[in-house]
Amino acid sequence: MNGGAVDRFASLSLFVLVVETGSFSAASRAAGISQPTASKQIVELERHLGARLLQRTTRKLSLTEAGTRFYDHAKRLLADLAEAESSVSRLQGAAVGTLRVGAPVAFGRLHIVPELPDFLRQYPGLAVDLSLNDSFVDLIEERVEVAIRIGRLSDMNLIVRHLGESRRVLAASPAYLAARGEPRTLDDLLSHDCIVYRYLATGNEWPFTGPAGPVSVRVNGSFSTNSSEAVRAAVLSGMGIAMVPFWMVGDSLARGALKAILTDHVAPATDISALYPPTPHLAPKVRVFIDFLRRALRRSAAQWSA
Repeated sequence: MNGGAVDRFASLSLFVLVVETGSFSAASRAAGISQPTASKQIVELERHLGARLLQRTTRKLSLTEAGTRFYDHAKRLLADLAEAESSVSRLQGAAVGTLRVGAPVAFGRLHIVPELPDFLRQYPGLAVDLSLNDSFVDLIEERVEVAIRIGRLSDMNLIVRHLGESRRVLAASPAYLAARGEPRTLDDLLSHDCIVYRYLATGNEWPFTGPAGPVSVRVNGSFSTNSSEAVRAAVLSGMGIAMVPFWMVGDSLARGALKAILTDHVAPATDISALYPPTPHLAPKVRVFIDFLRRALRRSAAQWSA
């Protein structure tokens, strides 16, 4: 492949990054070049094509009609190139080195760590550095190569890959229900101790879809925390009622350590996603981990129900 062809692919990759990140500054950081260099490459690409691809204003970038058509073709071409390179990389065992992964504490402990022995057997050239944190960290600042997130995503300068769905249930221990009684309506929750997870997007406003449609209730209690592990421990110890994901308490529900309540009211499901910084070429170690975890979660998902 001659130098001109290589430069052309670099320009295509940069153009796609600009479109997907929405700015030259974010795209240039992802590509590891200066913003003036990025702008110059796009101008040269437009000159080569004889068409304006991006409409630039002081507030935002938008695709022209030609840019929209070119973006669609560029995405397919780069995907084909990435697949061709990945196929060669797989033959050469290129999934090597240390992979830095970030994940929520409980999800990582319950659903990532148990899968790692199988993953590392499949890819003996890899090592995993796993950081568990319930708060959202800056992937680039923390040098995290792929992060698992559950719920609403706010950083749109990251590439998102859907892994599965997290559904939640209202649950309490039999001991708590024996002492305080079982709620029969959402309004009954107002007289109960409810365990509040501070990182829940809606805080202590718990939304549901019930027989009459969408409804919410503002709960209170004697215990709130920023730790998902602490929520699980608290509800198991009888401290109150919690809205918890099935993936965290499915085994406890199955063996009777917890009981699902008000099951005619369903909490909104949230996405389980893998996120990574924009990059012209996804590292094989990131790709194989995401593919492996998606398959593992698909096998586990059948257990995440009442």
